[in-house]
Amino acid sequence: MGHSVGQVAGFAGVTVRTLHHYDEIGLLCPSGRSHAGHRRYDDADLDRLQRILFYRELGFPLDEVAVLLDDPESDPREHLRRQHALLTDRIDRLQQMAKAVEHAMEAKKMGINLTPEEKFEVFGDSDPEQYAQEAEQRWGGTDAYAQSQRRAASYTKDDWQRIQDESADWGSRYAALMEAGEPAEGERAMDLAEEHRRHISTWFYECPYEMHTCLGEMYVTDERFTAFYDAVKPGMAAHLRDSITANAVRHV
Repeated sequence: MGHSVGQVAGFAGVTVRTLHHYDEIGLLCPSGRSHAGHRRYDDADLDRLQRILFYRELGFPLDEVAVLLDDPESDPREHLRRQHALLTDRIDRLQQMAKAVEHAMEAKKMGINLTPEEKFEVFGDSDPEQYAQEAEQRWGGTDAYAQSQRRAASYTKDDWQRIQDESADWGSRYAALMEAGEPAEGERAMDLAEEHRRHISTWFYECPYEMHTCLGEMYVTDERFTAFYDAVKPGMAAHLRDSITANAVRHV
């Protein structure tokens, strides 16, 4: 006997009126009728409806859907492959959009109140909020985290640009020091390690030597930080860790 229009509407999550409209325009005509003249849909009709709804979800207008489905050379497997490719592409784009929204939400939390254009000017391809959620989970209850948030909330584009410029200048001088073969325990390396610590204390949170030493260890145990420093100069993360330790010993 097949399925009634009400049953099919329930299966597919559409209205009875939608199914009537599809019938009226010839997009989905039920294969049978009951003795009373009511529409009855068989399994082939349900398969066609599924393909219609796939294309509708992807934004195809009904007239284009009809052309796609009624092509005499149409292969059902090709339909499925095409729908799979389109859906996969849409999923990728939606995931990118979701990630952008998440970054915006985290930026609000961290108080980095820059426009997208300003962020690009200051940070380039790097994302200042990339590890914001993880930072909150790891250090959210600490005074250093609260202090960093308060300071970041007050910074302007010029402040962030100055922070970036100071970091880049420090990185180039540290790389030059390594090029010259300076040891991590040498005076020049320790002086730059001290400058690194003061930069953190000035712009983000008070960073005593014990905390700075812990940061140095993280630079070599967390591959993301290692990649950041080693991108400036291969081996910099480990060299800096050692100079931070030596500097802490020197001052303590």
